[in-house]
Amino acid sequence: LKKHKLVHNGEKLHGCNICAKSFSRADSLKCHQRTHSGEKPFTCDQCAQSFALQGTLKSHKLTHSGEKPFSCDQCAQSFALQGTLKTHKLTHSGVQTYSCDVCLKSFLLALTLKRHKLTHGGEKPHVCVICNKGFIRPYQLKAHELKHKGED
Repeated sequence: LKKHKLVHNGEKLHGCNICAKSFSRADSLKCHQRTHSGEKPFTCDQCAQSFALQGTLKSHKLTHSGEKPFSCDQCAQSFALQGTLKTHKLTHSGVQTYSCDVCLKSFLLALTLKRHKLTHGGEKPHVCVICNKGFIRPYQLKAHELKHKGED
């Protein structure tokens, strides 16, 4: 409880030496620093995928169990994560608050708008290490890489 109270007092004494973001707790800084180092110390015992945060591993494990304890009260869909249910419920509202400043198309989520904007800029951040062809979405790169495996 004592540690948790630090979150509410506003004091952030633990600063990241890479990006200057600061935290009220040293353990929060340690977790944040993994975003820079790429360290992923928590590994799934079923598929060997690794994660930077223990909570993310815990959520991931639900994908193996098939458990979906969070149900939408407006339709029949169920979800493994409460956050996914919360995002899903927005689809029932019809509100799309994020608009593209290029084509004016609207989106429910900021992340979806961010992905969409890549289609206008010509930026292709996912690049094949074999032939240097670029792709907008990571799944497009994965599908492309399978073609190279067939060439072996």
